[in-house]
Amino acid sequence: MDAELLELARQFESAQQAKSSIRLSERNVVELVQKLHELHIIDFNLLHTVSGKEYITPEQLRHEMVLEIKKLGRVSLIDLADITGVDLYHVENQAQRVVSDDPSGLMLIQGEIVSQSYWDNVAEEINERLQECSQISLAEIAANLNVGSELVASMLEARLGTLVKGRLEGGQLYTPAYVTRVSAMVRGAARGVTVPTNLSFLWGTLQQLLQAMDGAGGVATESSFFQSLFNGLAKEGEILGSLRAGVHWTPTVFATAQRECVDSFFSQNSFISYDTLQNLGISQPVQFLQSRYAEGIPLVTAFAHPSMIEMLDAAVEDAIDRGSWIDSLSVLPTSFGSQDASKILSHCNSVQSALKGNKGMILGDSYVFSNGFIKDVYGRMEKELEVFRLSGSSGVILSDDFHLVMEAKIRTDSGRSVEVNEKKKKKGKSSGARTEILLDDEEIIPLKSKKNQRKGKEASLVLSDTKKGAKKDLARTQEDDLNIPSDDWIMQKILTLVPDFEEQGLEDPLTILGPLANYMRPMLISSLKEKRKTLFTENAGKMKQLLDNLQKKLDEAFLNMQLYEKALDLFEDDQSTSAVLHRHLLRTMAASIGDMLFHNLDMHNKLKNGINVEESPNSESITLGSAERTALAKSFPGSLSKKALAVVEALEGKRVEAFMTSLREVAEDSGLLLKKLDKKLERTLLHSYRKDLTAQVSAETDPVLLLPKVVSLLYIQVRNKALQAPGRAISVAVSRLKDKLDDSAFKILTEYQAATVTLLSLLSASTGDEEDCTSDRILSKRELLGNLMPALKGLVLGTAQS
Repeated sequence: MDAELLELARQFESAQQAKSSIRLSERNVVELVQKLHELHIIDFNLLHTVSGKEYITPEQLRHEMVLEIKKLGRVSLIDLADITGVDLYHVENQAQRVVSDDPSGLMLIQGEIVSQSYWDNVAEEINERLQECSQISLAEIAANLNVGSELVASMLEARLGTLVKGRLEGGQLYTPAYVTRVSAMVRGAARGVTVPTNLSFLWGTLQQLLQAMDGAGGVATESSFFQSLFNGLAKEGEILGSLRAGVHWTPTVFATAQRECVDSFFSQNSFISYDTLQNLGISQPVQFLQSRYAEGIPLVTAFAHPSMIEMLDAAVEDAIDRGSWIDSLSVLPTSFGSQDASKILSHCNSVQSALKGNKGMILGDSYVFSNGFIKDVYGRMEKELEVFRLSGSSGVILSDDFHLVMEAKIRTDSGRSVEVNEKKKKKGKSSGARTEILLDDEEIIPLKSKKNQRKGKEASLVLSDTKKGAKKDLARTQEDDLNIPSDDWIMQKILTLVPDFEEQGLEDPLTILGPLANYMRPMLISSLKEKRKTLFTENAGKMKQLLDNLQKKLDEAFLNMQLYEKALDLFEDDQSTSAVLHRHLLRTMAASIGDMLFHNLDMHNKLKNGINVEESPNSESITLGSAERTALAKSFPGSLSKKALAVVEALEGKRVEAFMTSLREVAEDSGLLLKKLDKKLERTLLHSYRKDLTAQVSAETDPVLLLPKVVSLLYIQVRNKALQAPGRAISVAVSRLKDKLDDSAFKILTEYQAATVTLLSLLSASTGDEEDCTSDRILSKRELLGNLMPALKGLVLGTAQS
């Protein structure tokens, strides 16, 4: 059998060495291989090369790849495809098999196969370089190897202590000697710090120091390396302290000194302020103090010992027992504020018992008053308030109460017509006053008429409505209308009544007067309102009668004023005469109306504020000076004061229209009614005025006083106007009658007027000497006027009779 095998082997070898007489083409070879695959004679895969001239099995390809990897240590798949001559697709597929067959020795990274022997060689190179420069950056190594920093870090971590002698920290590789040196620097720097420090600042300083020691070419050390060394030293107990938020370092020596300082201050003073603790570096003073002194009391700005409460409690109890007051801040340390005092008072037993027993009260956070002291001051303040009420009442005019009365009056009168029944028309009366023709505008011929009498039923209705309206709206009366004392007035009076407040040496007495005034003012206001309400009820009847009389007087006077105003239109074309007539009417009739209104309103407010006054028997005769009118106008409340001042200004002006407008505004604001002169009333008043003047002319015996009455009566007869002309305007008024009288009548009038002017001139020039020649001339003129009087009276009496 062996011989046969040897023979077959010999024949096979000779057959192989013998040259074939038949050669297959590449195409035939490909077809042959395909045929053998179809016949399953070749049952394994074949890979052909890129050139297409060779076939290679996957096993042979992997074998060649492994040989190349062992030779180079690190080779890319693209290079393997070029070396083996196989397509990259097949190389990538077989690379997975190669790596999986030897996972501990090979790795596939970013299209490269790297062996562990390659990393060992790299680690040895890195270690040699590390020993030369003390530290190397992982980023630099990764850039040189063209791999990621994470891969380099994992490779070095696996070989630290064996192939690589160093320490990996924060992306840097350090030698043990460098780590020892930097650790010593960190230890020394941390032990040298005695106050709370931000470690970031410390690491920056160490980094600058290392760079200075290593020179310009030194590599900057990362702060995380310093922090890591610091954390290790702190854990080992080589440095003592506490670390907050990773970077705030408080040495133990500082914390010890801090606690000793706080303990010393608190034990000596029984309190400590939060600012003091913050200056010592304690950011949360309340929590710090509560942890050390559980029995302490946290205030707003300080922390107090219970002994502080006992001291204040004794002082407050003594003040309440004496019926006095105390400022708790005067007992507490100067650094305490009012809020601290308020909080510490809440812990005082004497204060709480006084509040519950109604023996004391706290005002303004820090002031404690006994009820006896408060009642004493309040009683004295009520007396001062009574003086204030009586002294200030004359300056308060027409509050809402006045409007209540007038509204009821208006409601009653609104349903009545302003027409005057012919049977009850106003009739003129002679005033009995003597009128002289002077060279300046002083006098006015008075005009009076009978006053309308209201029905008893209407009067009772007014009184009933007034009482109901007053009771309903008194509660809504505003402070401004009541002339309520201000806080400043109350504080000033308290300081006067209790000089102890000022004698205490308070820097600002308002700190105690303000809370006390705020407490007393509502009670004083309530007392004042009650008194005024009582007095208002008592004086309601007098006030109503006063307002009724004022309305009647104002009705009559204002209608007459409108009547006289219409006569001024006749002289608008003569500016100088018109100005004289306007001023004359303002100085006489208008001034009388204004003075009457101001006087009655002042009386009304005196009654409203509880001052008994007696109404003047004839308030129309009251005359006020300009200063008196201004003072009263300024004392009126609210908008009424401004409108009353406008009336005063109009009386000093030159036009009647301005006075009438201002008077209407004051009356409207005061709730008074001003009737408008209509045609019917005008005819009635002119008729009454004509009868009055006719009677006066008929009975007049004074030749000088006769002329203005005759002129006024002529203007009623021929122009249907009631003219009030002063002496300086008589001549112009006479000249305006020329076209209304016949020549003989006008001649009598002008002669009489000329003789009157001459007589008045002689009288003004007379010295009173009996030997003076003017006396004869005066007598002569008087005789002349006496002779002309019948003819002058005949001008108007004859017309009137006819």
